[in-house]
Amino acid sequence: MIRYYALAAGILGLDQATKHLALSTLQPGYSVDVLPFLSWTLAFNTGAAFSMFQGAGGAIAVIAVCVSGYLAYAIWKLRETWFEGVCYAFVLAGALGNLADRAQHGHVVDFVHVHYGWFNFPVFNVADSAITLGAAGWIWLLLVDMRRRRATPES
Repeated sequence: MIRYYALAAGILGLDQATKHLALSTLQPGYSVDVLPFLSWTLAFNTGAAFSMFQGAGGAIAVIAVCVSGYLAYAIWKLRETWFEGVCYAFVLAGALGNLADRAQHGHVVDFVHVHYGWFNFPVFNVADSAITLGAAGWIWLLLVDMRRRRATPES
């Protein structure tokens, strides 16, 4: 269980360090091209992950506190696979990273911009990526579990 808290702390540290770097080196409204499909673009988000639900920062902060509390408890009680712990740690770190931004700045700091031609994905950060990866893993585990239960005849 401690290793999952350590993983979450590491991801949280990476998230906060990259946001600090973005704030200290980038200017809002300007992009620095890294690759033909990737730019560093400083943006401020008052909504949820990937700029959804703009202006709902207070409600999102309350939800983030509740989800973080649940995940910290779930990790403490975890008796399942290591992958489930990793998924919980990723979502916990992402929620705490964006919550820290809201508490410190009143908004979330985003800086990763993926785009190509007509495709223009919303600017995001390490915390958003962690939430997405953790949630995707969690969904995968649920699907695997559902399939296993359907394949196992009831006694």
